[in-house]
Amino acid sequence: MENSQAIPTALAGIVVLGIGSQWLASLLKIPSILLLLITGMLAGPITQFINPDQLLGDLLLPVVSLSVAVILFEGSMSLRISQLREIGRPLLMLLTVGVAITAATCSLAAFWILRLDASKSLLLGAILTVTGPTVVGPMLRHIRPMGRVGSLAKWEGIVVDPIGAILAVLVFAAARATQFAEIEDAAMIAASGFFKTLVAGTVFGAVAAYALRETLRRHWIHDHLQSPVALAMVMLTFTGSNLVQHESGLVAVTLMGLILANQRDVAVQHILHFKENLTVLLISCLFIVLTARLNLTSIAEFGWRGPAFVAVVIFMARPLSVMISTLGCGLPINERLFLSWLAPRGIVAAAVASVFALELGDADEFVSAAFLVIIGTVFVYGLTAGRIARWLGLSILDPQGIFIVSAHPGARAIGHALVKAGIHVRLVDTNPEHIKAARMEGLPTCFANILSESIHDADLGGLGKLIALTRNEEVNLLAASRGAELFGRKASYRLSFAPVMNDRYVPSLDMRSGRVLFSETATFSELDRRFAAGEIIKATKLTNEFEFHDFTSQYPEALVMFVIDAADRLTVMATDAEVTPEAGQTVIALVPPSTRERD
Repeated sequence: MENSQAIPTALAGIVVLGIGSQWLASLLKIPSILLLLITGMLAGPITQFINPDQLLGDLLLPVVSLSVAVILFEGSMSLRISQLREIGRPLLMLLTVGVAITAATCSLAAFWILRLDASKSLLLGAILTVTGPTVVGPMLRHIRPMGRVGSLAKWEGIVVDPIGAILAVLVFAAARATQFAEIEDAAMIAASGFFKTLVAGTVFGAVAAYALRETLRRHWIHDHLQSPVALAMVMLTFTGSNLVQHESGLVAVTLMGLILANQRDVAVQHILHFKENLTVLLISCLFIVLTARLNLTSIAEFGWRGPAFVAVVIFMARPLSVMISTLGCGLPINERLFLSWLAPRGIVAAAVASVFALELGDADEFVSAAFLVIIGTVFVYGLTAGRIARWLGLSILDPQGIFIVSAHPGARAIGHALVKAGIHVRLVDTNPEHIKAARMEGLPTCFANILSESIHDADLGGLGKLIALTRNEEVNLLAASRGAELFGRKASYRLSFAPVMNDRYVPSLDMRSGRVLFSETATFSELDRRFAAGEIIKATKLTNEFEFHDFTSQYPEALVMFVIDAADRLTVMATDAEVTPEAGQTVIALVPPSTRERD
């Protein structure tokens, strides 16, 4: 840097450009990685505003490595062991047979199409076995696929990263070993390295998870220091494991996060929330830094071979690996096809490729090929995966299903009425008795806290709205706020507040969330009273002979809850909704018990 102001200016520019790209991408509703890649190229090779090698020097490699460790730890904390009961076999096959097929196909394509030498081709093939959890996650939340495919894609996207990184290390070590030994010796070195890496990572990850859990359980860390201490523990685990065995740190931090996420002794959601915010910052800055190091000339020199290589990765390597590895695993063909069309590469592929490029020295073509795949896969999958999911029947463009927050008897009655009308529902509750009763009645459930960050990982396929029906008004407010995150403010509803003697109890306007359900008088206590009095939920089809005013005349005390039109679109009645049901629509309402005889 030419002067003392250049370094802080460049560092500030990395943060501003990274977070700014994330913010703009969220407004445009496009994959953030696309804008990050474009911004990085503009700031680096095009304008020379940022030169990472001059800016960070020897710190570049450790900064990238530590950042990837934190990203993988955060990703593994979103995994639930219980999901393995349904996806264990296909996941295992994808992580073994699928990885081998992907590595072999990509290596051959790199050798024949890109004309890289054998060692670089094998190394690139190993790196491209990783997908992109930081890209797959947002895609899955946007698509909300139904069935097992969402959980399977999430698990694969996170767990395959340390596997791909280890494979790359072993290929690199084996390639160097062949310079001094026979092929058989190189194979033994690779096998021994894999075993040592797995053992070291497992031991360090398990010990670190146990140590952090015990310190939290025994209250040895003040609340305000728990997240920073966890971050320090992640870095210590990663570094310590790597000192014992090269690149075993990725296994260690992934296992550490997985163990912490699935233990039940201490709460770790606040740590996950901290890591999520930190991960967004790290991903944003890393992509700017790594993309700024690109040599656009080496990319241009590929010519037609670059797009051809990306096409092989997308249209041959991924479909082959998924279709062959999931044979006989019980996955429906539509789920297998969708998995064949969901393998974007992200920050881990970029970081690992950059790390090896720094170790190789002269490897511009190698890094350029990796970034070509990242750009190509994110662009193709990001723009088409949602359409493919809908075409395969795994996603709905305008989902009408309802996420019901509560599984108490009244909520279950509403759930049954909606299911009978053909509307998909899922009830979420923390009360095990309520959840058990709902399951016994055949209603889809989710045993979780709606306020937990893990709710983002729940099966939301077919759901497009949220209604908060708990007896706690504060919980309803917070649940409606979470509903706004999941489905948007327009599709988030809550029960009305109970009447109070003064205004000090009612939250201020800026604290209120969610549209008010049904009517201002439809509080929890009022609905509970009406259900206790024997009122039922009735669905009535309106016709030209029996219109809405006839319905209200027959049931003057009816509380209209939902209206379903002829196209099966659901309208949730709210105090701010001006809806007059018409002929051809179905009215779902709570009516007095006297109507039983009329039914």
